[in-house]
Amino acid sequence: MAKAKNRLQALDALRGIAALGVVLFHYLPYYDELYGHTFSSPDVLEFGRYGVHLFFILSGFVILMTLERTDNVRWFGLARAFRLLPALWVCILLTFFMVQVLGPDDRSVSFSTALINFTLLHSYLDYSHVDGAYWSLVIEGTFYLWMAILFYALKSWQQLRMVLFGWLIISYIAVFNLENLSPSLLFLTHELLFAMYAPLFISGMLLYRWYKSGNLTASEVLFLALSMSHALIAYPAPFSLFVLGCYAVFVLAISGYLDFIVNRLTLWLGSLSYSLYLVHQNIGYGIINYSYAIGLSGVTGVAIAIGVSFLLAILIHLHVEKPALNWFRERRYKTAPLVAMN
Repeated sequence: MAKAKNRLQALDALRGIAALGVVLFHYLPYYDELYGHTFSSPDVLEFGRYGVHLFFILSGFVILMTLERTDNVRWFGLARAFRLLPALWVCILLTFFMVQVLGPDDRSVSFSTALINFTLLHSYLDYSHVDGAYWSLVIEGTFYLWMAILFYALKSWQQLRMVLFGWLIISYIAVFNLENLSPSLLFLTHELLFAMYAPLFISGMLLYRWYKSGNLTASEVLFLALSMSHALIAYPAPFSLFVLGCYAVFVLAISGYLDFIVNRLTLWLGSLSYSLYLVHQNIGYGIINYSYAIGLSGVTGVAIAIGVSFLLAILIHLHVEKPALNWFRERRYKTAPLVAMN
């Protein structure tokens, strides 16, 4: 049990490291691309753009773990809602008001748009994100909705696996035929079925099956290989190879070979990763812009943005995210038994 706990802690540590990579990408090379820095940043930080892909693999992994602890679709939906929404809602309001004060002006949205962001349906209704990082939350929310539907409709892992395999095939076809798809098919495959990213979630689910049982059937091994290989056609090189590297690191973590990265700092980063991801981008851009405007150096502005983002993430994690999860878990485990998808 201790070894299993260490492996899951290694995933928490990886989540924290990935979140930090995303922050550095947004504040350094991506800010430079959007608004311009007075200094250059290391090219390696460009790979932070794909840190979100590790989050998607983790979400797939966690989703089956959640299903095994859930006896009906209602509890499943509530578990995901309490994980995502309280911190998200606070960060939407915080980001909205701080962008009104600090800018950037091109990141400002109306208050009605901010309220529609609460639903995570805003992209489908053609409303802007309150924060640029929220694109991935829309995909996460859509994935959870699909899993709730499938959880309600299907009774076994074998049935779910067949549906997931069909989803994978659609993802391959959609990426290969991107230019030939009609607008309606493009919306279905790339918005509702998020063909560019679905194999990441599917891979995570298969990796959880391997982590739980210690082995996969021959067909599941092939399924996993096909899911991982999707990265080679979905993303440009060398980023496609980086995503494959994320898979390799993930496998090492759940195999017990990355326990050495588990320490107080990386676990702390992991605990803050969700709140940090939610709160950092547009608020950070506003702080960097303002720093330039008052004559501070770009490096100083980035340092201040990092410090403020971490401070806000700590406050949100301690006073919103953690209390909401604890409140839900106390009530959930008092009223519902654990089940497993066989």
